[in-house]
Amino acid sequence: MQLQSFDESYVDRLREGDFRTQEHFVAYFSELIQLKLRSRLHSPQAIEDVRQETFTRVFAALRSGKIRQPDRLGAFVNSMCNNVLLEHYRSASRDTPLEDEEQKDFPAVTVDVLGAIAAKQMNEKIREILEVMPERDRRLLREVFLEERDKDDVCRDFGVDRDYLRVLLHRAKQAFKSLYLRNMEARPPGVVTAEKG
Repeated sequence: MQLQSFDESYVDRLREGDFRTQEHFVAYFSELIQLKLRSRLHSPQAIEDVRQETFTRVFAALRSGKIRQPDRLGAFVNSMCNNVLLEHYRSASRDTPLEDEEQKDFPAVTVDVLGAIAAKQMNEKIREILEVMPERDRRLLREVFLEERDKDDVCRDFGVDRDYLRVLLHRAKQAFKSLYLRNMEARPPGVVTAEKG
């Protein structure tokens, strides 16, 4: 996936309904959203519902002018996805019938607690995977995506220009994605390994 930096021009094209920009936006974030949701939802239909609702709300926010910092568009989409996911948890817990009348005596587990636990587990998994990555990749991903540092500052720290930073970030993201998927599919919870070399 090509790393995309978002600027005012990009957001304006999205807001105006430019088809190619919208198509790029949806393709770019669909991959990230689905990666996130696969570890939290078991049903492909639920994943698709949350993905579509996230985009519906993001486009509504764009049209109403609620996105004022184009460079934080990724964080906005992630936050919106989290909100939709929490609503999905709430809805699912309301719609699940009690199979045994005696279960009514037990207090329901709140969705916010489930969401917090899922978020904590995801953060731990991300930290574990980052720890086994090469130092440069780890620093890049932390500074750009977790700390959201200005990319010009990151370029200065790494001694590269913006174009080469995109290449380095693309490689680091691919390496992270590969480790993440391999560990989600093949390892019991909490076990992270990386290939040497």
